[in-house]
Amino acid sequence: MLHLSLAIGPAAAPRILCLGAHSDDIEIGCGGTMLKLLRQYPGAHVHWVVFSAFGARIDEARASAAMFLRGAGQTQIAVEQFRDGYFPFEGGAIKDYFERLKAFQPDLVFTHYRDDRHQDHRLVSDLTWNTFRDHLVLEYEIPKFDGDLGSPNVFVHLDDELCRQKVAILHECFVTQRDKPWFTEETFRALLRLRGIESRAPGAYAEAFYGRKVVIG
Repeated sequence: MLHLSLAIGPAAAPRILCLGAHSDDIEIGCGGTMLKLLRQYPGAHVHWVVFSAFGARIDEARASAAMFLRGAGQTQIAVEQFRDGYFPFEGGAIKDYFERLKAFQPDLVFTHYRDDRHQDHRLVSDLTWNTFRDHLVLEYEIPKFDGDLGSPNVFVHLDDELCRQKVAILHECFVTQRDKPWFTEETFRALLRLRGIESRAPGAYAEAFYGRKVVIG
């Protein structure tokens, strides 16, 4: 299998935009990949946006982002308060927010899977593509009750240490989610292992994404 890497030197500082509808979405979807990228590019500039968090979830989101981004050169962490579950009805305000995000000029954008069954996730994905038309966009996946996992085509191989670090931060930071039946180490590691099998990961684990437009050359 041919392995591709970002077309930047090891001393470069890529600009990475991470978009999540809710507190913990980014961490679940691409947390391991972010840890790996910041190992490779410690000078990276990361803009991390959570569109909806309230109460204790605000503090959880900020604490988790800070832990995942400890290896970054520069960080911007934004936690907004758009109404959970109502993003399609707040589309105009969220669209305006995306227009302001253009100024960041990212090299790489992480966003939700376009065919995610959660309406908030889908809107964030749609507006990502509407806003960033000439960028490398990778859509991450979130396991949940809807059963909407698909067949991703981009894989980031992770070692056991990165997987453990990802899961440990999730459980340390998101105290309000610990009573959810799906919010378990088994859930997170099972998906990492499945994607590792699909991509023949030498370290057994991988996070997977949908790369709808990838330019080679």
